[in-house]
Amino acid sequence: MGQAGQAVDERTENDALARGERFRALVLPHLDAAYNLARWLSGNAGDADDVVQDACMRALRFVDSCRGDNARPWLLTIVRHTWYTEWRRRTHAHEVALPDTLDDAEAPDDWQPATEDPLAQLLRGENVRLVNAALAKLPPEYREVLVLREMEDLSYREIATIADVPVGTVMSRLARGRRRLAALLGDAAGP
Repeated sequence: MGQAGQAVDERTENDALARGERFRALVLPHLDAAYNLARWLSGNAGDADDVVQDACMRALRFVDSCRGDNARPWLLTIVRHTWYTEWRRRTHAHEVALPDTLDDAEAPDDWQPATEDPLAQLLRGENVRLVNAALAKLPPEYREVLVLREMEDLSYREIATIADVPVGTVMSRLARGRRRLAALLGDAAGP
C-alpha cells in the first residue's frame, strides 16, 4: 500500500476513534433516561432494551449532528422515533408483545435487606404500583410528556423538541395528562 493509502487509512481510523469518543461523551451519560423513556413507551423491559440498542446504533451513526448542549433531548428524540417506528411495524404485522414476568427479574448486586418499617414499605410500594398502573392506562401522548417532565425533569422546550410538537401542545398534554392521572388515582383510592 502506498503512502496515500496509509494516510487515508489513518485518517479514517482517527475519525472513527473521534466519533466513538464523542458518542461516549454525549450518549452514555443519558442511557438511563433513554431506557426509562423506552420502558414507558413500550411497556416492557425486553422491548425497551431493543429500542435503546437500536437508538444507540442510530445515535452512533448520526453523532456528528448532535450539538453538545442538547445531547439528552437529541438522544430521547431518537429513542422516541425508534419506538414509534417499531410500534408501527408491529401494528402492521399484528404482533403481540408478551408482558414481563417476575421470573426474569434479578436483584441488583448491591441489594440489601430493608431496615425500614415493613408497613411503610408496603404502602410506598402500593403507591408506586398504583401510579404505574394509572400511567399505563393513559394515552401514549399524555404518558410520554408526563414521563419526560416528571420523571426525567426535562423542560417544556426539550419535551417539545423530543415529541416534535409546539410548546403549547406539551403544556396542554401535561395538563390533560395530570388531570386524567389524578382521576385514575382517585378511582384507585376508592371511596
